[in-house]
Amino acid sequence: MKIAIDAMGGDFAPQANIEGALLASPLVDKETQIVLVGQEDVMRNLLPSSIPANIELVHAPEVIGMAEHPTKALPAKPKSSISIGFQLLKTQAVDAFCSAGNTGAMMVGSLFTVQTIPGISRPAIISYVPKLDGSTGIILDVGANTDCKPEHLVQFGEIGSVFCKYFFQTQNPKVALLNLGEEAEKGNLTIKETHKLMAQSSKINFVGNIEGRDLFNDKADVIVCDGFVGNIVIKMAESYYDILKHKNFTDPFFDNFSYELIGGTPILGINGNVMIAHGISNGETIKNVILTAQKVVRANIHTHIKEMLQK
Repeated sequence: MKIAIDAMGGDFAPQANIEGALLASPLVDKETQIVLVGQEDVMRNLLPSSIPANIELVHAPEVIGMAEHPTKALPAKPKSSISIGFQLLKTQAVDAFCSAGNTGAMMVGSLFTVQTIPGISRPAIISYVPKLDGSTGIILDVGANTDCKPEHLVQFGEIGSVFCKYFFQTQNPKVALLNLGEEAEKGNLTIKETHKLMAQSSKINFVGNIEGRDLFNDKADVIVCDGFVGNIVIKMAESYYDILKHKNFTDPFFDNFSYELIGGTPILGINGNVMIAHGISNGETIKNVILTAQKVVRANIHTHIKEMLQK
């Protein structure tokens, strides 16, 4: 297994990415290789003279900045760390590609390089949701699709259910629609129609609507919403962690809200394993991205999504 890291991506690149790779090196499986993609001379200056045997370097002379326009930057910089990382993934030279860099460029690269799985209308980004009972669920979408039709939301429920089944080993995951009330007739026109379609779907275990107060209990394993709502939800959760940390309050449950612990999350619905990390990722975060990517590869999520769509 090979896990590629965009060494030049993120607010604290390349130092954070190099540090994360070194932290992950002794923790990954024996057969796992960590591939650092970036400017080779810069990377070597930050690495020890004796590089761990399970870390290899791939030279990428160009860098896509955090503020660059993704659809313009990718074709303009074919030798960037993001472009080369996606080429490695497309040709199956690596099994996963991770970046804390330009999220838009990562989405564009996913769509136009490795491409979507046939039958997927829109790929989605997920985020993990810690539960009070100790389990973990997911919420999707959290930023890739701000405007969604009912059929998009239904498909988010389907691919999210596949992820929970094979990543968390959750049998028959409970899928819920995030709404302003539990009743089926509540919500805007899009949500009402989505509820009808989800109730008719044989591919998911639909349990109905849930409200925001039910995010962290056991009512649902897969929480579905559009990317506009989902992004607000996860950033509110991150703010709770920051506030509690500022108040010198620690608790194992709220520690799960930390972006450092979460590491990164996959884009679901594409022909490969792509992980997106927070732009302010530090070495600890990148370490966790690598370890999560290894687990995503083992779970073979995109293949199981293909199988689900063929049924």
